[in-house]
Amino acid sequence: MSAGIHTVRREAKCLRCQPCLNDVDECPSGALERIGQNVTLETLLQQLLQDEVFYRASGGGVTLSGGEVLMQAGFATALLARLQALGINTAIETAGDAPLRSLLPLAAHCDQVLFDLKIMDTAQAKRLLNINQPRVLANFAALSAAGVALIPRLPLIPHYTLHKENVAQILAFLAPFALKEIHLLPFHQYGEAKYALLGRDYAMRGVAPASEQQIAPLRAMAEAAGYHVIIGG
Repeated sequence: MSAGIHTVRREAKCLRCQPCLNDVDECPSGALERIGQNVTLETLLQQLLQDEVFYRASGGGVTLSGGEVLMQAGFATALLARLQALGINTAIETAGDAPLRSLLPLAAHCDQVLFDLKIMDTAQAKRLLNINQPRVLANFAALSAAGVALIPRLPLIPHYTLHKENVAQILAFLAPFALKEIHLLPFHQYGEAKYALLGRDYAMRGVAPASEQQIAPLRAMAEAAGYHVIIGG
């Protein structure tokens, strides 16, 4: 993400990854409150433009985050197109698992795409994250070929991705793209309270956050591969 002040717009739909740090859901009975609302393009645009002076003064902009922005790709594409037409920097955070026909038009209106690369093993990615990992990697390559500015992000989740083998596989995949920056996202427990509010079991309860000792060798691997490494994104 570029420097400066950014407004982060979170989408209230997601892929339901098992080791998720930021659970979202909705309650059909109304017993639980969903913190979100339906909004029109014009209404949202006007809300975002309230911070326009800060974007321009700082060089920041608007980032669409998750849930998963690709679950509302058409709306997001229209929104970012309007923002770009006004000269406002735009970005998305995505897991990249969607048909390219949805992803590419959206990415075309982004100054940056922060692209998560999680579990490289295809079977594990499907079982734990419910994602099509070959499609994710193909989409990353397609965005690169289209000239999209990509920043890969590696969530470091204990027992899943917080180990050298997975990071080495990601770095090997990334090598042909000659990127300069990579973000390492250490596991945290901020999402536990959201699971409790939703009455859902939290599979990562009691798992310690990633320590500096665990992160340091993975950071060193990325730096040795030539990347400027940012911890936390």
